[in-house]
Amino acid sequence: MNATLGRDVFFSFFMFTADLRPQDARYTRTLVHHLKTLTDMGYDGFDVHIAARPSTVEHKLEVDRYIGLRKAFDQAGLGEVRFTTNVGTTRTFDPTSPYEEQRRQALSYLKSRVDITRVLGGDSIMSGPFIYPYGVFPLTDTDEPIWSDALQDWMKPRYHAARSVFEELLEYAAAREVKLAVEPVKSWETPPPNMVSEVLDFLEGLEHTQGGVTIDTAQVVMESQGPSVLKENVARAIRQDRLYYVHISAPDRGAVKDSWIPWHIIANEIEPVYRGPYLIEVFNAIPPFDSSMRMARRRFWRPGEDDPVPDRDSAYDVAAAALEELRERIA
Repeated sequence: MNATLGRDVFFSFFMFTADLRPQDARYTRTLVHHLKTLTDMGYDGFDVHIAARPSTVEHKLEVDRYIGLRKAFDQAGLGEVRFTTNVGTTRTFDPTSPYEEQRRQALSYLKSRVDITRVLGGDSIMSGPFIYPYGVFPLTDTDEPIWSDALQDWMKPRYHAARSVFEELLEYAAAREVKLAVEPVKSWETPPPNMVSEVLDFLEGLEHTQGGVTIDTAQVVMESQGPSVLKENVARAIRQDRLYYVHISAPDRGAVKDSWIPWHIIANEIEPVYRGPYLIEVFNAIPPFDSSMRMARRRFWRPGEDDPVPDRDSAYDVAAAALEELRERIA
């Protein structure tokens, strides 16, 4: 636990990769180096993306590979390091699909991600945009994009179709002590849910009482109904015990220090009532983020992976400055 803040502070591995490649022993050594450096820096744990594989890859094989990865971390002296996971659904694994067989596939996929979260982090959190498939924008029969009122109406039956999937998924996750925290993501990245209120509405419509929301500072700045509504949604999530995770991220998803983060919301509305971990989340200009997020800014060079660049911040520099900024703003 971070002594200054009295809570865990995690760092997102989106700085380094979108795929841990658990079957790659050589890359595991690179991950271990990053983990040790950042742990020494003061981070308590890490958020890692669980990359989707083709439907032909058995989920049990995926889980077994992450079991091996966790063992490698433990053998490297990282047994006390905690992990949360970032998970998204896909066009193939779509819990909102109108087709029952596809929803069953999605449920199996999401259960495997719960298992991986448990393997890596134990009693932990699985976060991310895992209701509607990330980045899959719907089209009409004539290939016209669907937006605004038409998109909101189109989503209604999709939410309804996902209900049974999430009822079973929440029960499965609860039995494994994994919290599910759905993250709303801005509309230029993905269709709804794009706002905290939409996630809470979906969860309130389920019979299962568990299931929570992730609040990401970048998302609420770029896709929000405003500060007053955000305050109401924070209070609503706290009342229902659904605020599971808070991501500290700049609007451009770059360096946290001296960025346009609504620190007053964090300090005044979230910090007094929230008891979970904070996640420092920086998306580096690496594939696939450089193209999917249209990044024009230069990459933060990654020690051990990229050649050093004089007079330019490394990934470690940015991580250290972000932790210092969080401590100063919140302590």
